[in-house]
Amino acid sequence: MLKDNLKEVEANIMTACEKAGRNREDVTLIAVSKTKPVSMLEEIYAEGIRTFGENKVQELTEKYDQLPADIKWHMIGHLQRNKVKYIVGKVSLIHSVDSYRLAEEINIQAKKHQVTVPILIEVNVAGEDTKFGVRPEETLRLVEEIASLENVRIQGLMTIAPFVEDPEENRVHFRRLKQLSVDIDSKNIDNVHMEILSMGMTNDYMVAIEEGATMVRVGTGIFGARNYANAN
Repeated sequence: MLKDNLKEVEANIMTACEKAGRNREDVTLIAVSKTKPVSMLEEIYAEGIRTFGENKVQELTEKYDQLPADIKWHMIGHLQRNKVKYIVGKVSLIHSVDSYRLAEEINIQAKKHQVTVPILIEVNVAGEDTKFGVRPEETLRLVEEIASLENVRIQGLMTIAPFVEDPEENRVHFRRLKQLSVDIDSKNIDNVHMEILSMGMTNDYMVAIEEGATMVRVGTGIFGARNYANAN
């Protein structure tokens, strides 16, 4: 079943890329494996997927120890400062940085591990009260503040769009995030790159790709509905 799900997702990504006149290689599929058992991750790994996204630090570290070393782990959920020390050196990218204090803690832990940590700035484009993320109009200022941290590299922006019945409703939010990344990139800030746009999930990733997403986070579309009874 998972193999078939993955084939369908891959076909959809290809369709969206073709519609937008983009290359398939320009879009990274992140298999969002939160609450899913290691056996399911192994099944998808066997199909060639090497990029997995987790929401919780404890779950990420447990799976990190059980699965092959060539996996690229992405922290996509809200990250508390006191949990940063557990994932620095293990994750390829942190998607959910929305404050200077969090970036500062990542920098502290990165120096301890003698690594540089790539991050994305999480933007609450739709202004939802229930979501984390910096407001669009405050994003540039935050980027400028974080840019001074030596062991953190801003690689782009991330957003979690509203859950909607019609994915087209989120096009405006994806478009806004893309424009924000272009505006920030035009400032030519040292230590800041706008190479990555992490946007789009199971419900709307095709629209996100059409609007410039370079990473899409697909969980349910690959693994099926989440089982919160297994969540840590």
